[in-house]
Amino acid sequence: QVQLVESGGGLVQPGGSLRLSCAASRSIFDFNVMGWYRQAPGKQRDLVASIRFFGGTNYADSVKGRFTISRDNAKNTVYLQMNSLKPEDTAVYYCKGTMTSNDYWGQGTQVTVSS
Repeated sequence: QVQLVESGGGLVQPGGSLRLSCAASRSIFDFNVMGWYRQAPGKQRDLVASIRFFGGTNYADSVKGRFTISRDNAKNTVYLQMNSLKPEDTAVYYCKGTMTSNDYWGQGTQVTVSS
């Protein structure tokens, strides 16, 4: 059974930073791609950033230059470093891992950007 557990969310002021973590129950090299998604109230879940098996990354235009996705292979963990946070970044952030044709989701972690 594959499990993904997110952590690191919280309340932060505009301009602040947070680092989200996604810990996998197995090697992250078992996944073709891992990504972070977010869903604000009343909106669809959208891709924020992803990292592929060979390390290629992809970012939503709205977070380019502010967010960085990375991974620690030894810890089976993927991170999302979020800097210069804005109120519009407020959402539940989800980790997703894709293995062959199957998608696995974490439970989500709330990020609230507010003064």
